[in-house]
Amino acid sequence: MADKEERVPVMQQVLDNPFLLLFLGITIPTVLYVLWGVMEIANIPVAH
Repeated sequence: MADKEERVPVMQQVLDNPFLLLFLGITIPTVLYVLWGVMEIANIPVAH
């Protein structure tokens, strides 16, 4: 059993990569904030 190499889970690989976490931590809030802003602008009524 100890001779077999265990496969590292995907989630552990993601959480062990600081640069990927940094990228995700900047990208996801930015994308959500931009989408939120677009939705807010789209909801502004048109002036007559």
